[in-house]
Amino acid sequence: MKTIDFNQQQFDKMKTHPGFIAALDQSGGSTPAALRLYGIKKGAWSDEDEMFALVHEMRTRVITSPSFTGERIIAAILFENTMDRDIEGQPTADYLWNVKKVVPFLKVDQGLATEKDGVQLMRPMPALAALLAKAKAKHIFGTKMRSVIQQANAAGISSIMDQQFEVAGQILAAGLLPIVEPEVDIHCPEKARAEELLRTAILEKLDKLTASQFVMLKLTLPEQDDFYSDLLRHPRVVRVVALFRRLFAGRRRRSAA
Repeated sequence: MKTIDFNQQQFDKMKTHPGFIAALDQSGGSTPAALRLYGIKKGAWSDEDEMFALVHEMRTRVITSPSFTGERIIAAILFENTMDRDIEGQPTADYLWNVKKVVPFLKVDQGLATEKDGVQLMRPMPALAALLAKAKAKHIFGTKMRSVIQQANAAGISSIMDQQFEVAGQILAAGLLPIVEPEVDIHCPEKARAEELLRTAILEKLDKLTASQFVMLKLTLPEQDDFYSDLLRHPRVVRVVALFRRLFAGRRRRSAA
């Protein structure tokens, strides 16, 4: 595979700069809930175009806020519709980097398949090649794709990693940096065992990457401290990102129970 020509400043920022990644990637199905939390109730739009216009106004307000800068927010994950729009006269990805020094990523998965073998794979992505080409042309740096592990099932976890790294190879070939996200559900009954299986499977895949191939990992915080330290030190890993949102949601559910 060819050597990937990443934007070196963006690569270095993702490798070394401390901070958070903003999830601004709600898609069609999750946008109504995001707007509701923002104070815009269902019925405020008459069709999907108006809904996406409203959510872009919301995201524009967030991104243009003086508090939203690359000092603490190192990257933002966008939905395709957001990537295709402008902010203050610039394409969204260009505005994020040129004005805010926030590295732009794109959500590329099309949601989750039905659970099988204790996991949910990603749905098929027949238009992935075209989406990656468009993302590269619009100065997107990397991508994000999510699968979910519900049970400590070795066969299921192996299938998740096969799919994630197969797609990661396509993303790397398109000149983008993939975030591999095999989320372990915080309610997994054998969460620690699932994490053991996942760590082994990830390391096997990482060891097969070439010297010119890099990935990021987005992982649920593990039951054991420093459990993913081998992944943090792996030469093919740019960064390991902690999946906070679902952890906090789970804590709220547990405390309410």
